[in-house]
Amino acid sequence: MKKTCMMIVGVAGLASAASAQNTFSLSLFTAAPTVDTTGGEVTFDIDVVGDASIGTHMLGGAFALQSNSDLVVDMSWASASWDSFPTDGGYAGNGNYNQVIFGQLVIPGVPPFDVPAAGSELGSLIGTYSVTLAANAMGIIDFSLVPQDPFSLEVLDVDSGLLYRSSDGELVLEGVTIITPAPSALALLGVSGLVCARRRR
Repeated sequence: MKKTCMMIVGVAGLASAASAQNTFSLSLFTAAPTVDTTGGEVTFDIDVVGDASIGTHMLGGAFALQSNSDLVVDMSWASASWDSFPTDGGYAGNGNYNQVIFGQLVIPGVPPFDVPAAGSELGSLIGTYSVTLAANAMGIIDFSLVPQDPFSLEVLDVDSGLLYRSSDGELVLEGVTIITPAPSALALLGVSGLVCARRRR
C-alpha cells in the first residue's frame, strides 16, 4: 500500500492488530523528498507528526528511526517545544537512530496541570530529525519508524480526561523515501551519458 507525495513518499509499514478500534499514527514528512548531493554533503530535515482517531492532545511516547543506509553520515534529533521530558538516544550509525522518548505532564482535573501544552494537539509536530548525506551520495533511502515498548503514542482527551495508548489500538507508521541525487541531477547524468556514447562512435 503506497501513499504518494511527489512520487516517492510511501507508507513504510503497519504495526498492531488491524481489527483494533482506535487508530494511532506516527508519520514522517520532509520538505526534500529528492536531494541533490552533487555539490557535496547535504543536510535536510524529516519531521515526525503524531495523530489518532481519538483524543485531543499527545501526551508522550517513544520510537526509533531506521534506514540501514551507509549514504547517511550523521543524524540529530530536536524535540518540539511542548516536549517537557525529551530523551535522545543519539545516532546509531548506518542511517539508524536510537530510541527517542517524548512527553509532558498532564493530570486531568488537577489545575494547573490539567491543561496540555500548546502545540501538542493531535496532528502536530513531535520533533525533527536532521539528516546529513555523504557527498556525491547516489541511491534510494527508505526511512521508517520503529515502535517501542510499552507504547509508541499516548493521547489525552481533555473533555473526558481519558487516556489512550497505541498499544491498545492500531498503530500506523508512515515512512519516507529519499532519492539522491535529485531527478534534475540524474537527468544531467543521463545527458552526459548520451554525449559520451556519441563521442565513442
